[in-house]
Amino acid sequence: MIIEGFPAAVAAWEAGRIVRGHVLAIVDAGANLPAELWPEFEKVAIERCERDTPNRVRGELEILAHRMHPRSFAERHEEAAAGRCVRLVPGRDGMSDLIATLPTVIAEGIHDRLTQQARAIVDTREERASKSDVVATDQRSTDQVRADVFADLLLSGTPALDDTRDTAAGPLGAIRARVQVLVPAATLTGADDGPCDLAGRSPLDPATARTLAGGTGMWERLFHDPTTGVTVATDSYRVPSGMRRFLQARDQHCRFPGCRVAAIRCEVDHTHDHALGGKTELSNLAHLCQRHHSMKQFTAWRVRQLTGGVLEWTSPLGRTYREDAPTPAVTFTPAETHPGDPAPY
Repeated sequence: MIIEGFPAAVAAWEAGRIVRGHVLAIVDAGANLPAELWPEFEKVAIERCERDTPNRVRGELEILAHRMHPRSFAERHEEAAAGRCVRLVPGRDGMSDLIATLPTVIAEGIHDRLTQQARAIVDTREERASKSDVVATDQRSTDQVRADVFADLLLSGTPALDDTRDTAAGPLGAIRARVQVLVPAATLTGADDGPCDLAGRSPLDPATARTLAGGTGMWERLFHDPTTGVTVATDSYRVPSGMRRFLQARDQHCRFPGCRVAAIRCEVDHTHDHALGGKTELSNLAHLCQRHHSMKQFTAWRVRQLTGGVLEWTSPLGRTYREDAPTPAVTFTPAETHPGDPAPY
């Protein structure tokens, strides 16, 4: 199927433009499309794969395939949801697999809640063991605890063993699932009926996304540069991965004068403190190593960010030091031309 169905992807792989992981991602995403749309999907997918790693483009290719499908994602999801079920597959040695086929957002929520409950039990168990000389008898792994909590909740409604009761963690029943969904504004208004993104893991139908958006008390808006696609600002304190990658390329290292700790080993700092009204935007963010991040917070050193990512530091003695943004590792300069030379395009 790969060679016959997606020959352009194979050719791009052989030419070194993409790697094997890209080809597999293209095939996995495009296989759900009618065969007559494969060449069109393949062309766009290859161009996207040339700019990023297989893991980063996988979710984007899946969304692209769903948008190119002749039937809307909402229609196909409604049809697939009619097949939801629970199956029991007998195994060996007295074990079996209980498989539930559910809408992805519900399955993700169930798994997240079980994970939080299991971690609460394990963390509380380890905390108690560290404060006592008594050897803990519960040696279950996180996977085992998660399976036990799952069975207890279905059979009795409450966990048979709740190590977090009467502790700071609180009863396990108070733990709720968390689901992160990326919903385009056009989908919220009903102008678009395409798939949404469930935290980069799989597509989500628009009706479910609108329902979740209507009931949530937490919103995180992302503002993108329409030309470059780079995220330039967000409402939240957390720095999105796209902004972080841009800042790593811009800063390259800690932005305190003279410090050369690599950006990948630094922390992203809000130049104007977020708690004091500073925004999470490119013009208010810069990489600082842990030492200089702490120095900025707890000493008399002060810093402000100027246009173009330039940082202006003021020492406790009032001296000013300017840290310009590093020169990009790759630059493009016009080629020298002479009269009579052909145009460079």
